Amino acid sequence: MTERPGRPAFVLHDHRRPRPHFDLRLEQDGVLRSWAVPRGLPPDSSHDRLAIAVDDHELEHLTFEDEHKSVADTGWWEDDGSTERRLKFVLHGRSGSVRYALIRTGQDWLLHRTKDQPG
Repeated sequence: MTERPGRPAFVLHDHRRPRPHFDLRLEQDGVLRSWAVPRGLPPDSSHDRLAIAVDDHELEHLTFEDEHKSVADTGWWEDDGSTERRLKFVLHGRSGSVRYALIRTGQDWLLHRTKDQPG
């Protein structure tokens, strides 16, 4: 991961147990806020993904890998206009920048790749 002093980190884990899914983890307030994304990442512009909020993780999970979990992408992220019901953000990862929104739908969330992408 490229060091970004003062910028919050993110990691996408390819998690293969108990069923294949991705974990989205965003550094915030000294922990990694985390969502399990059962149908994989990244959603394209026409398909949203269910995102299930899970317990926060320690920052050590930014680089954690084992036989069931590997780092699919990592980098830093920036808030791009969040509200209580929506977290809009840009992930700046290894292969470029992508803007997403996490939209609260009650207990769960939808992960949506926005139409307006960084240039």
